[in-house]
Amino acid sequence: MKLVRYGQPGREKAGILDQDGRVRDLSGIHADITPELLAPEALSRLRGIAPESLPLVDEGERIGPCLTGTSKVVCIGLNYRDHARETGKPIPSEPVVFMKATTSISGPYDDVVLPKGAEKGDWEVELGLVIGQKAQYVAEEDWQRYVAGYCVVNDVSERAFQVERGGQWVKGKSSDTFCPLGPWLVTADEVADPQNLELTAEVSGEIMQAGSTSEMIFDCAHVVAYLSRFMTLLPGDVIATGTPAGVGFARNRFLKPGDSLRLSVAGLGEQRQQVVAHEDRRS
Repeated sequence: MKLVRYGQPGREKAGILDQDGRVRDLSGIHADITPELLAPEALSRLRGIAPESLPLVDEGERIGPCLTGTSKVVCIGLNYRDHARETGKPIPSEPVVFMKATTSISGPYDDVVLPKGAEKGDWEVELGLVIGQKAQYVAEEDWQRYVAGYCVVNDVSERAFQVERGGQWVKGKSSDTFCPLGPWLVTADEVADPQNLELTAEVSGEIMQAGSTSEMIFDCAHVVAYLSRFMTLLPGDVIATGTPAGVGFARNRFLKPGDSLRLSVAGLGEQRQQVVAHEDRRS
């Protein structure tokens, strides 16, 4: 299944894609794509619904982030050898872990807003894992029991905040709109091999990243098991598994207002964003 959320920010409703790729209204059965809906039993019941029996959603509706109720976004840094090399960092011996604030979550087609003082905005296309069951001390061979599905993540960064301002990476990763999710949450049964998916990122018509999840240093099984030793993973949590080479930081090419972004992971859909400057408005 490909689950989707549509509607204006804060008022999104649940949807599901039919076999022709059209959004159908699921909100009469489930109001929204919440952590409770990601449990195996709930997803099993959902598979019994024929999307074609549901009302069509207007094609003009905004598509929101593909789930709500996320308690944390956990990211794995330097998880592709070519990306580690392009940043001048050694290949990590253990996963590099950092977080993004949940307030950074935005829709897959929403604008990416460069924050006040931004100098070095950057892009990172990533495979996102969406947790479906509470996970603690998971064995690697059992990791798939805990993953409800997958989505595209753009781990937008402000490298000057991240690298040049001291402290931890989180402040360069957490500005509003810095975590577009979706367009779809694709349930795990539709992804035959999450370690064999192509990822691409294009900036203003130029392909910047082209890689495969087969190139991860630490695969999905290891990442889920590893994280579950150090924190409880809850339904709705998102794990961003790292990015291949081609980021702006390595190219000395940073985002500026007017840039456009297109990011995709095979089978999980495509994101499209415009980059805009922060506007100083009274709240």
